[in-house]
Formats: sequence, C-alpha cells, structure tokens
Amino acid sequence: MKYSLSEAAKATGKNKTTIQRAIKSGKISASKGDGGSYEIDPSELHRIFPPTVAQRDAQHMQSNDTQQAKFTPEGNHIDRVVELEKELAVARERANGLEAQKDQMADTINDLRKRLDSSETRVTALLADNSPKRSSWWPWKRS
Repeated sequence: MKYSLSEAAKATGKNKTTIQRAIKSGKISASKGDGGSYEIDPSELHRIFPPTVAQRDAQHMQSNDTQQAKFTPEGNHIDRVVELEKELAVARERANGLEAQKDQMADTINDLRKRLDSSETRVTALLADNSPKRSSWWPWKRS
C-alpha cells in the first residue's frame, strides 16, 4: 500500500510541503498517480523520515492485541525479530545511500580542487608574464 502525500505527512509527523520538497530534490522517490497525486512507497519514505512514535506505538499495540489473540508468546518474539530485521534492512539501505552520497561529495571536492589549482597556475602565469613592452609605432616619439 503506497502513501499519498497527506498520508505520508501523517505517518511521519512532517508537513506535506516538507515531504514534497524531499521528493522534488530527489531525496525520496515517488511516482505520480492517475489523478496527479504522489504515490510514495512506505519504505522509501521511512528511509528518510522515521515514522512518528505515536503511530508506531498504536500500530504496535494493535498488532500486539491481534497477535496475543492468535499466537503464543513465542510467536510474539518471532514477529518482533522479523520486525527488527526489517528495521535493520532499512537502516542498512539508508547507510548505503549515505555512503554513496559521501563518495559523490568527495569526488566533487576533488574535482573542485583540481579546477582551483589549474586556475591558480593560469593566474600566476598571467601575472608573471614578462613579455617585452612594445615600443610606440610613432617614429618621432620615444617611450
């Protein structure tokens, strides 16, 4: 089930414009539905914006109530492990994204340093230009 923009805002406790800015800047990928509204994958949203505590607690309490009715206490532990494994996978994915972003920024810094060094050598060469000054083309005028 994908979130709409308003559902995503409620799920994270953020403002709709904050989420929309994140989509436009490319931090979150989202597709546009038939009506022109955003469709945001929950894992993609929660990679950047964690779910709100109130919502997480409500979902946890609701899932605990249904689990207690259906499963033994051992089943609750297994479900918790599965839930934690999912959270770990999301955290690892986010860490990989941050690592890639860090590498990209390091490449940009190196490129800018090379450009700066190149510019400095050109400026130094222009300032140190010791070419002889032209004499006047007027034959009767001395310079």
